[in-house]
Amino acid sequence: MILRIDRWGTELPPPADPDPDGAAAVRELMGGRFGEMSTFMSYTVQSFNFRNKQGARPFYDLVANIAAEEFGHIELVAATINSMLTGASATSNGDGSIDGAMSGVKYARTPSSSSPAGHAALPQDSNGRPWTGDNMFSSGDLIEDLTHNFFLETVARQNKLRVYEMVEHPAAKALTGYLLVRGGVHQVAYARALENLTGADLTKLFPTPRIPTEKIPECKPHIERGDHKRLYRFSPDDYKELAAVFNGPHPETGDELELFDGPPEGAAPNDLPPQPKAFVPDFHPEEVAEIAARLRTAAGLPKEPSGEVNVPAGGGGVVEKVKDALT
Repeated sequence: MILRIDRWGTELPPPADPDPDGAAAVRELMGGRFGEMSTFMSYTVQSFNFRNKQGARPFYDLVANIAAEEFGHIELVAATINSMLTGASATSNGDGSIDGAMSGVKYARTPSSSSPAGHAALPQDSNGRPWTGDNMFSSGDLIEDLTHNFFLETVARQNKLRVYEMVEHPAAKALTGYLLVRGGVHQVAYARALENLTGADLTKLFPTPRIPTEKIPECKPHIERGDHKRLYRFSPDDYKELAAVFNGPHPETGDELELFDGPPEGAAPNDLPPQPKAFVPDFHPEEVAEIAARLRTAAGLPKEPSGEVNVPAGGGGVVEKVKDALT
């Protein structure tokens, strides 16, 4: 079972100027062959299919635990795409008509991929092709699976670097900076697992591709916090044998690898504004809010919503720009 926490792995800036074309590029990190859907599903299915868990417990714990972190990475990529699409069309009903509801993405690359989800992320690649289970890998052979996972993280790092260079949007820069650091940890983890299992020293390949992570400005805060050398344990009581395989020096910095009991502190999510002309979450979102308030009262809950958000839906970033334009 996955215990879900309503926080993001890292803080993302609030929506800025919309960038539908850039969002299409970031979508490769979601549903591309080497995107987060592929890492999450490959590691998850490998953990489902793992036999002789007790006999190979440290390796099972590693694959299963990293799979849990990948679930959060999917959410973070989706949040970035949604931020980049916010404001591509009006976030207010204006005169109450639906004219121009999706006009902001009409001329964007692969506009049809934005239409079904209403200016939002879908598990697709940069060309709008849906993610497929053909991108997933699970052989049952431990060495083969670990080798695949190292390769998958290596190519995923290359794609993140390319997206980082392609897109200027602040949310995309923040996302790729974070994922480069955390994906690097998974690279190291699989390399160390293979070395402990077979003696093959893949750490001599680091950094792969050969761009030091510390040279990327958006990576530096995460490195200074120690997230480049830290594997989080995503369970209250399980996966306690990670230390048996995740150990030794970091191949880039020489820092000693370390484990942290529990998930990262993360950050409260940004609450993106409704886009009523695209019927997201409704043509009259204020009516949905009124119904929700009545239901909270009837259930004996506090009047105000209980969730925590970093930037509310009604303020900051592109929301204010759109309001100004409409008034």
